[in-house]
Amino acid sequence: MSLIRLCGSVGAQWMLKSTTGFVPTGKTIVTRNLFSGTGLGTLRIAGSNAPVLVVRPRADQYDRRRDGNWWRGYKNFGHKPEKEPMATKLFCAFLGAMILGACIDWKKLGKALGLPKVDADAGMNAEMSDSKTEQLESGEDSDGDDEDEQGKKKPRKEKIGFRDRKIIEYENRMRTFSTPDKIFRYFATVKLIHGDTSTVYMTPFDFLRAITPGLKQPDGLGLDQYKRYDARSVSTRLDLHLDSDSIFYKLGAYGLISFSDYIFLLTVLSTSRRHFEIAFRMFDLNGDGDVDSEEFEKVANLIRQQTSIGNRHRDHANTGNTFKGVNSALTTYFFGPKNDEKLTIEKFLDFQQQLQREILTLEFMRKNPDENGNISEADFAELMLAYAGYPQKKKIKKIKRVKKRFRDHGAGVSKEDYLNFFHFLNNINDVDTALTFYHIAGASIDQATLKHVAKTVAMVELTDHVIDVVFTIFDENMDGQLSNREFVAVMKNRLLRGLEKPKDTGFVKLMHSILKCAKDTKPVLLDL
Repeated sequence: MSLIRLCGSVGAQWMLKSTTGFVPTGKTIVTRNLFSGTGLGTLRIAGSNAPVLVVRPRADQYDRRRDGNWWRGYKNFGHKPEKEPMATKLFCAFLGAMILGACIDWKKLGKALGLPKVDADAGMNAEMSDSKTEQLESGEDSDGDDEDEQGKKKPRKEKIGFRDRKIIEYENRMRTFSTPDKIFRYFATVKLIHGDTSTVYMTPFDFLRAITPGLKQPDGLGLDQYKRYDARSVSTRLDLHLDSDSIFYKLGAYGLISFSDYIFLLTVLSTSRRHFEIAFRMFDLNGDGDVDSEEFEKVANLIRQQTSIGNRHRDHANTGNTFKGVNSALTTYFFGPKNDEKLTIEKFLDFQQQLQREILTLEFMRKNPDENGNISEADFAELMLAYAGYPQKKKIKKIKRVKKRFRDHGAGVSKEDYLNFFHFLNNINDVDTALTFYHIAGASIDQATLKHVAKTVAMVELTDHVIDVVFTIFDENMDGQLSNREFVAVMKNRLLRGLEKPKDTGFVKLMHSILKCAKDTKPVLLDL
């Protein structure tokens, strides 16, 4: 203990050390100037000249026991850790519980524990007044469900949480930048067991999910996670809910899609009719417009290599995902059972049109049409903007504008109108040329103009309601005129489903160009 702490002590209790040992003392009056000069001062007690040494301040750190002995009872030393306040402990416990709760999948945990579902509307009065119902529908959530003309409330869409939103963003990046092998392994959900071997397949809905941004893979199914079926009983256990004349049944395997079929279908969807016509003419050696099986194999390989899917694909023998060409069932459909028939360009383009129509039908049915077979205008807008590449805020803004526009008098969009509009998109290049002529001539592109172009160029009769919805989506300032550049760009992406976009960030192509330029360019000194 430092002796400097004794300076200025007045009326303190001291423990003194003498020649006989430690002796507890009472109160002693000590002068303030205990240390004077350069040496140690002398402390003297009244009635005694014996020198003593001051050891510790505050002799009240000693207590007398019952037996008369003294013992140390002072505990408030500075080196001991301070006790945390109770409020701090409670806050840390609350924060830890919140972090742990965010990492738990409560839906999966509830299913595992077998907890009953809670109906939030069970205790509400079924005979709610119309005024209260309108207040609930016109609340803060503008994405809420509206009531139809009969007063039947549509099922409320489940809100996307933070965890699901991050998973959807990851899956969108996978669709854009990953190889076809990984995309197929991630979105496929069926594995057929053939004795000691197995084969992975996609259902048509898996295929739609693999090419549509924003559709989340079901929980429990992901990369190399599949539902297992015995190949002998898959026809009875697996119901795909497809029509008997579905184009997917022509692929064989009970309407399922193998990896080779997946690559082939992506090639068909990402290539325009015009490119197929040119490719068929290139390999038509006798000029009759038909190709045999060998010539068609060359056409398919050539077109696949020109697509972004073909450029990114590499055979992976360890995963079993290798491209084996057109399967036998499809070959039989194109060239007959003996593989001796010719495939005409008209038959192949008809196959392409049937495939596109089948995919469009699956998209339409995914929006849950009402009893009249119509989907809402907002659902139609979502399908239009699925491949636009807009930021999320801009996309939501357009959809909200459509909801507000048709909230009170929405008639819906039928399946026939939906398919007719996409038949109109099949001629989007010719439509782009026609709209450009109108723009150069200084004429405004209004609803009547778009309807006239659709009828004369694409031979499609678009309804006034569908055209009104389209103008609501793309007419930002609501002046009744269409921005043809934005409209055509979005519709081209929608037609090809974004499959023609490059599947990399461009860095590899940049480095390849730099290396090629460095090899082709010689230093000036070498030319001398």
